[in-house]
Amino acid sequence: MSTPVLPLLGRGLAAGGAAGLAAGLFSLLAAEPLMDRAIRAEEARSAHSHDGATAVQHHEELFSRSTQHAGLVVTAVIAGLALGVLFAIAYALVHRRTPQAEPWRRALVFSAAAFLAVALLPGLRYPANPPGVGDSGTVGDRQALWLASIVISVLGMLLAWQVSVRLSGRPAPVRHIAVVLTVIAVLAATFALPGNPDDVPVDATLLWNFRVLSLASHAVLWGVFGAVFGGLGLRAAAHTATAAGGRPDTAVVTPSG
Repeated sequence: MSTPVLPLLGRGLAAGGAAGLAAGLFSLLAAEPLMDRAIRAEEARSAHSHDGATAVQHHEELFSRSTQHAGLVVTAVIAGLALGVLFAIAYALVHRRTPQAEPWRRALVFSAAAFLAVALLPGLRYPANPPGVGDSGTVGDRQALWLASIVISVLGMLLAWQVSVRLSGRPAPVRHIAVVLTVIAVLAATFALPGNPDDVPVDATLLWNFRVLSLASHAVLWGVFGAVFGGLGLRAAAHTATAAGGRPDTAVVTPSG
């Protein structure tokens, strides 16, 4: 049966808000201390790079760190809401083709694919760097490369989905291997892009921890999103089954979006 788009949008907004809040709090508690250390290290490095004849000017921050911390959480929630809308639209388009899929499994698969496309694959080619790292003159180039990696990854996930659909009549191992090979090809395509043009003069341990926590925050975002979106889908399926006279204890496996 078909699922109206508006309920899916509401589900996406709820899941996106919860996921953004979870990711924002995770970044605030786990990653922000590392960011503060990176900022102090960059300021010290910049100060030492000047000779005695050049005075280092310290400008007062437009926003305090506490304000920036609060803004981080708010921004994460807003980003989660926007992702929720896009996710719900994509989910509705796919659901029309295969409405029999179970909502919990589909939500988790969608979230995992989104994590791969917008976080993991681009992050392997262009790992996140602490704030203040990099030449300001190369910001445009670095952003263009990062966006190009995301576009390649998103198109690659769509290609992997098409491969899975086209091989739906084949045995599961054949289909899964074909999808994995497609993802590997997409990763190879991202590594064909030029490398980061800037050096990263940051302590290796701090840099590694920052990059791991950056990926972890994306994993929290999409993990919470998939769980909430899928859970709401199960609840909607239960309500649909109950309204149709089905038994609530079997509604969780009723095919529904």
